[in-house]
Amino acid sequence: MLTPSRALEIYRNAFKDQRRERLFLSSVSFFTTFAATRAITHAIRDGVGPFHNLSVGGRHFHHLVFGITGLLGTGYLWMIQVNTSGKTPGTDDALCKFTSILYGGSSALTLDEFALWLDLEDVYWAKQGRESVDAVMLFGGLLSIGLWGRPFFRDVYRELSHI
Repeated sequence: MLTPSRALEIYRNAFKDQRRERLFLSSVSFFTTFAATRAITHAIRDGVGPFHNLSVGGRHFHHLVFGITGLLGTGYLWMIQVNTSGKTPGTDDALCKFTSILYGGSSALTLDEFALWLDLEDVYWAKQGRESVDAVMLFGGLLSIGLWGRPFFRDVYRELSHI
């Protein structure tokens, strides 16, 4: 059986290169944020669950705003070189991982409303290729996770196949 401590050991082994780990974490964050955002927006539209649109002063607040804010924050942290070298392990390492996750999630929130910033009108639910955009984004996220996480997934598979 694959124990949590063994999975962590495999993870650390697979991601000795901090750059690869940052790319993997960003990809996982992109995929999960995009999938969760799509699920939540569909739940809001269908009136399912506790979710509802966010309005500020009577104006609809798009999740694109959170995405742009996250990208600006990440860009600023990277600009001032918050552990971008990967040479300082320890507490900076956690911040480095956090900014990678923040970048992936913020990118997903921003790209999910691509039509809004491209057309400058709220066409989120329009039929013009919405399903294909979703499929491309989800596929791209999975492909990226597989690309950067290949050594980790390969080692987990090997571990599980010995059971």
